[in-house]
Amino acid sequence: MLRVVVKAAILFVLLNVVFALLYPMEALGRPSLYNHLLPGRQRLPYGEQIADSYNLSLTNIPAMFASHAISRPKADDEFRVIILGDSGIWGWFLENDETLTGQLNQLPITNYQSPITNHQLPITAYNLGYPIMSLTKDLLILDEAMRYDPDFIIWPVTLESFPREKQLVSPIVQHNGGRIRPLITAYHLNLNPNDEQFINQNWLDRTLIGQRRQLADLLRLQTTGFAWAAAGIDQAIPTDIPLRQTDLDADTSWQGFTPAAPFTADDLAFDVLAAGMARAGDVPVLLVNEPMFISDGANANLRYNSFYPIWAYDLYREMLAETAVKHNWLYLDLWNNIPPAEFTDTPVHLTAVGAKMMAETVATKLANTP
Repeated sequence: MLRVVVKAAILFVLLNVVFALLYPMEALGRPSLYNHLLPGRQRLPYGEQIADSYNLSLTNIPAMFASHAISRPKADDEFRVIILGDSGIWGWFLENDETLTGQLNQLPITNYQSPITNHQLPITAYNLGYPIMSLTKDLLILDEAMRYDPDFIIWPVTLESFPREKQLVSPIVQHNGGRIRPLITAYHLNLNPNDEQFINQNWLDRTLIGQRRQLADLLRLQTTGFAWAAAGIDQAIPTDIPLRQTDLDADTSWQGFTPAAPFTADDLAFDVLAAGMARAGDVPVLLVNEPMFISDGANANLRYNSFYPIWAYDLYREMLAETAVKHNWLYLDLWNNIPPAEFTDTPVHLTAVGAKMMAETVATKLANTP
């Protein structure tokens, strides 16, 4: 018995050593039941209420993509459109067919002839939004998405995704320093590759023991797929959805900046935006300034909404438009395009009606792009 225990202990240690040396977490994330035994998910996995939403958050990029419908082999007659963005694009409080992506897929543009590439192929849009406001998060997802041969990219953005201080705060970015650091170097980004916000793993963290939670999440992602496929639910949407704030504070500061000491272009992550455009290569990108809720309540003369004082947002819009013109980017500004009634709990979360209006405007822009 003692020999058995000793041998088992030695084998366990050796397995942990080999695992730490190889560290195959990304490789383990690529095999998936999705798109094989199970249908692919319509949006990237995100959620904390597994029992109610049949969904969970994880930071393994290959596993996230392997569970998504975009991992299906691309059809010969498919014009593949990917859509980046934050929680509003992911579809907070919306069913999959109610999101911007879902609405685009329902519009009568399945025989769309791209004015950019001159391909006449059925459009299939893929929702690669993720509920974090950070351009660096978008770049991380775009970098992986380029493996899946997109024909067109739609990239909705808003000012809250631009502050330097917000670029590395999300767990999905912090746990993927190995992917972000090469992008920082390749595109000369004004981000610190040695920032302490990155999760730097020691030897023990890389072992089977250290990765037990992440390994369990990979398994949970597969097992929850059966309930998701049966129910079609990937977020718990309450019956009563809270509404955005209408009466606003009189505070006119934004991210520490004030009208007397405003931000400059260097304070915003325009370099990350440019890196995304460069990473897309020859694939056309439509940059979209997201629509937002505009309040008519208290202090509406000072602020558009709970996110933005008027001076800050107007300055951002001016900078974004000038940057788009300077670089000859395809650009669509929808900032006030959607009626205030079509927003839910935040200034950037749309109702199904609002998402449909946005989809129709985006489709019109695509059709009329020279």
